[in-house]
Amino acid sequence: MKHGARPRATIALTALLAACVTLTACGGGNSSEAAAETSAKPPVKEPVKDPIVATYDGGLYVLDGATLKVAEDIPLKGFNRVNPAGDDRHVMVSTAAGFQVMDAVGRRLTDVEFKGPKPGHVVHHAGRTVLFSDGTGEVTVFDPADLGGTRPRTTTYDSAAPHHGVAIQLANGELVTTLGTEEKRVGITVLGKDREEITRSEECPGVHGEATARGEAVVIGCEDGVLVYRDGAIKKVKSPTKYGRIGNQAGSDESPVVLGDYKKDKDAELERPEQVSLIDTESGTMRLVDIGTSYTFRSLARGPHGEALVLGTDGKIHVIDPETGDTTKKITALGSWQEPLDWQQPRPALFVRDHTAYVSDPSSKKLLAIDIESGKRLASTELPTAPNELSGVKTH
Repeated sequence: MKHGARPRATIALTALLAACVTLTACGGGNSSEAAAETSAKPPVKEPVKDPIVATYDGGLYVLDGATLKVAEDIPLKGFNRVNPAGDDRHVMVSTAAGFQVMDAVGRRLTDVEFKGPKPGHVVHHAGRTVLFSDGTGEVTVFDPADLGGTRPRTTTYDSAAPHHGVAIQLANGELVTTLGTEEKRVGITVLGKDREEITRSEECPGVHGEATARGEAVVIGCEDGVLVYRDGAIKKVKSPTKYGRIGNQAGSDESPVVLGDYKKDKDAELERPEQVSLIDTESGTMRLVDIGTSYTFRSLARGPHGEALVLGTDGKIHVIDPETGDTTKKITALGSWQEPLDWQQPRPALFVRDHTAYVSDPSSKKLLAIDIESGKRLASTELPTAPNELSGVKTH
């Protein structure tokens, strides 16, 4: 063999490789098709730690829970609402078509959806998340740990008639759910694991909203007080005034007392109440507290130690001792504001996670994070569009 000459086998291999490159037919098909498949895959996005989700007219913002930097702006037409899904990753988005699951950490809407007209309350308790569809009266129960790429297994219960209602499943499998029709709501029924009725009460006109206190006592609001279900029995706690509507409540595992709103003018087009209610689920009593300013249904929350928190139209978070009714401090968050007549219009909202209060300020398009103990502002951000409702999850 002459010096510098290549063996025939080498020449043949080189020619074959050249043909593979030219024809793109060796071991993988057309290269342009492979590139198209790669480009079609959605890019992997950095996860958001402890995300906060804020709705706005036409979409959703996903923000970093510490810096409040907008991680994602997700367009979504219509008036949308948000609630925790019950795990450390997802948020339930109520749309016109039903409940859609959002991966807040992955900052995207998933394809997992629970269809149903007029999606209403979302309640998480004792490891189960319960959805109530007002348009059908259907109650859907699932384990939020099963949320992911596919729809989780569910159990359902059909109310006797569609109505604006709410339901909660207890640790022993009992289901507490509302009774009513589209014209009239009257009370609650308690169903066993077999969904046979255990007890009921129809002494709750205009039934609305729920909260759970220490010891798994369930409080359901009425136009003349509340119903308390605990230890297998329902008790009515009456309002101190003839008409005393409680329709929004906030409970805490740290306290037997539930915080509620309180409206006493039945004929008002829009009552701007200045009293809140404290319902003691152990003694079966109710205390009214004057806070000296009005508030809205998005103003109620509980602190890490069971404190009752109310965001007033004076721009302050009123911190109330639920046992005594005393206001222990006021944390300045915003300037003064007024509730709009249309309930879907943006107004300041309060969302609490651990020791941090998140407050939206639609007038300035801002979102704030405030330490509840010190009152110190931890972060703030200005958004492109006025925020409305708030929710979020705590990652581990």
